[in-house]
Amino acid sequence: MRILALTRYDTLGASSRVRFYQYLPYLAEGGIEVETSPFLSNAYLVALYEHRGRLLSHIAAAYFRRLSALCKARRFDLLWIEKELFPWLPALAETFLKRLGVPYVADYDDAVFHNYDRHRNPLFRALLGRKIDEVMRNAGIVVAGNPYLAERARQAGATRVEIVPSVIDLNRYPEPKFSRPRSTSEPVRIGWIGTPSTAPFLRPVRTPLQRVADAQDLRLVLIGAGDTDIGVSGAEHLAWSEEREYELLETLDVGIMPLADLPWERGKCGYKLIQYMACGKPVIASPVGVNAEIVEHGVNGFLASSDGEWTEAITILANDAALRERMGRAAREKIVRAYSLQSQFPRLREILASACPPPSRRRRGSRS
Repeated sequence: MRILALTRYDTLGASSRVRFYQYLPYLAEGGIEVETSPFLSNAYLVALYEHRGRLLSHIAAAYFRRLSALCKARRFDLLWIEKELFPWLPALAETFLKRLGVPYVADYDDAVFHNYDRHRNPLFRALLGRKIDEVMRNAGIVVAGNPYLAERARQAGATRVEIVPSVIDLNRYPEPKFSRPRSTSEPVRIGWIGTPSTAPFLRPVRTPLQRVADAQDLRLVLIGAGDTDIGVSGAEHLAWSEEREYELLETLDVGIMPLADLPWERGKCGYKLIQYMACGKPVIASPVGVNAEIVEHGVNGFLASSDGEWTEAITILANDAALRERMGRAAREKIVRAYSLQSQFPRLREILASACPPPSRRRRGSRS
């Protein structure tokens, strides 16, 4: 079986890396050949993270590259599409694939449809408000990262909808060393991981986070936030790299994921929580969307809505090392069971295989 993966980003894009690239070696071992064609390049993301803006030359190249990739679509048994083929254009390409009988699986890890149906410009809402619904309806299978996204696909009339959460690879997140001695004189490290573009999600809880940054026995650690201003001073900033990701997360004592209760945020897949918990860290999160499923309040962390609840949760975990370890162990167990590549890969492989036409119907003669 040969698949063309049409991802949104190259390897620096977190969503593409988590939903597509990390599966490729395992699919190859199973005899499934996947060729990738990202829409946006790593150079585009580097420019974006360095606040050099969205370079028009990169965007123009992206549309041309995607069009070129589609010209060879019929050489493959299946297209595996991240979100949509051409952002900010109607779903003409996906409809054309449907009419040609080229099967595709559409994958979603965030509420990209809200870019259109909640756009502030009424013209965009009128032209593109139901665009993603059409992409979902034309897909053989829609793979959603959480129930919020799956419900939208069902409402859109998708033929088949499967929920596959975002996962970590246990080979990259080995069993944590819970018994490692830790000096009581070290400040407790309350940490967050993300990108400059997601750092603004910290702003709703900047008051309790500023208390953390100001306390002598606590330290606020921001991984990958760059120089984005979140309204909190005194935090320790660490540069992210894929190679050092696990090492950086290991230095934390508690992981956090604040979110505002808004439509876009309800579609997120809680990947930060999954990363912290895989490292055996207790977590504090806003009870928004899938966060409320991943975090079992009082078992593997705390759910917090107000500044007071955030402060209380931070205080409880900061002052009780035994509780941190107990919750951290429960967190790790849940990730291994439900949010690891090893637990979800067989499902994804079956989904891709079932979306592929039987060998007798594949266009062998059209391949190069």
